[in-house]
Amino acid sequence: MTVGSEVKTCYATLKSIEAGLDLLHASTTEQDLKTTIEEVSQLIKDARHDIHQQVIHIDKQEPQYKS
Repeated sequence: MTVGSEVKTCYATLKSIEAGLDLLHASTTEQDLKTTIEEVSQLIKDARHDIHQQVIHIDKQEPQYKS
């Protein structure tokens, strides 16, 4: 597996985690848990954004690996 594909897999995993957290947030009524989920969601969103920038960079640097 190339570094590019590993980065893209990481990006997809972070998107999946975000979706799971959104579902959990919507299904809970406990305010403390909602707050924690919101905080974790923001961290995941920030990480996903950073990884997405790396995906863009990799695609520009190595277009033969672009999916």
